[in-house]
Amino acid sequence: MRADVDALSWRTSSYSNGEGASCVEVSDDLLDVVPVRDTKQGGAGPVLVFPAAAWASFVQGVKAQA
Repeated sequence: MRADVDALSWRTSSYSNGEGASCVEVSDDLLDVVPVRDTKQGGAGPVLVFPAAAWASFVQGVKAQA
């Protein structure tokens, strides 16, 4: 799968510090996958792409640990 990640809408993690420099960003624009990137790369770094179901399971597990 290849997508123009610059055209995606990105949101910063709710656990970000106020400046957004130490967190991840995710995009909800795609139906079956969730792209994730490191904000420290300024959008120029690699983008990891996870199946949407796997990402949902990961988020649920993180919330359960909080």
